[in-house]
Amino acid sequence: MYSSAQSLTDPPGSSVIASGVAWVEGAALGSVATAIAIIAVAAIGLLMLSGRLDLRRGITVIFGCFLLFGASGIAAALTGLAGGDTQVRQPTTPDPGQLSGHLSSAAPPTAYDPYAGASVPVRRRR
Repeated sequence: MYSSAQSLTDPPGSSVIASGVAWVEGAALGSVATAIAIIAVAAIGLLMLSGRLDLRRGITVIFGCFLLFGASGIAAALTGLAGGDTQVRQPTTPDPGQLSGHLSSAAPPTAYDPYAGASVPVRRRR
């Protein structure tokens, strides 16, 4: 008779489904898949530049590649938002005594700063 208990040679926690998902993940995110995706994005870009491929279709393919390879980061961000800390942490200001050693070795500020003003001159109405 067949028993529903696991075999003694099969370690607990090893699942056929989990190993199958790990294989699919390795195949979809491996080095060969990355190389194929890079070649596909380059080919799609060339086809879009030459006018042989619709812009919407090309952007869809490129967005799909970025979504596939960035899925782990997106999932981590979403789970961090869902179950994370809801309070906004304010940055702490360091003790001035700790900074005194660092400030003395810094160069003195210059009087002229070319980037301090606006980058576009303002027209004045007359």
